[in-house]
Amino acid sequence: MPPLRIALSQGPVGVPATVDAGLDALDRAARRAAAAGARLLVTPELSLTGYALGDRPAERAEPADGPSAQAVARVAAVHGVAVAYGYPERVGDRLHNSVRLVGPDGTPLADYRKTHLYGGWETAHFTPGDTLVVQADLDGVRLGLLVCYDVEFPEPVRAHALAGTQVLLVPTALMRPYERVARTVVPTRAWESQLYVAYANRCGTEGEFAFTGLSCLAAPDGTVPARAGDGADLLVADVDLGLLAASRAENTYLADRRPELYGA
Repeated sequence: MPPLRIALSQGPVGVPATVDAGLDALDRAARRAAAAGARLLVTPELSLTGYALGDRPAERAEPADGPSAQAVARVAAVHGVAVAYGYPERVGDRLHNSVRLVGPDGTPLADYRKTHLYGGWETAHFTPGDTLVVQADLDGVRLGLLVCYDVEFPEPVRAHALAGTQVLLVPTALMRPYERVARTVVPTRAWESQLYVAYANRCGTEGEFAFTGLSCLAAPDGTVPARAGDGADLLVADVDLGLLAASRAENTYLADRRPELYGA
């Protein structure tokens, strides 16, 4: 099977003034990703709206199948690239910090609501999701979804590995001074659970938040095939299922588990 080429969009910088501005930024990233031969574009947490929304998340929130979702589907179909994007989702009177994955033909493939909310701002405005493992297939590769803080816990990543996830997509808004998460924790998660982690972070400053950048693709063999700096960037790297199989054969963490001993 040929490698799956993934593009990670580090940005956009700042909070888009309008929904259309956020969609324009996504369209530009999708165009660049397609030109680089990518089949999948992963964008940061709350990429359509920006993260530093203050008291305005409800103003920018939409249903999962709202107008922005339809616009992103058109972007994906025009460029022939699957897109994972973050946005504030409205469900009745609740808001979720959500990510949707659409296929390269614009078809919705998966929806995930962040299960581990970070800090006072998120917990004040969002309701945590209650479904941990959400997956979809693209070109014969099993993809999974988490958001930012979720990946800092070993349990969600291990749950994905045990459910067959091969590439974990993680839209992110990692802030300073927690660079160690991007540099150390994310590659460790890929190694200990034997899967790829595609970690797409924000960069620059939004309101009170300063983001670290350092987006990366971390591989199960302990390497990091692609790593951004602290500025706007588009990383492109390949997921090799042959390497994944070889790594799992050499590193038998998953096969050697003794779950009967791991009760609370």
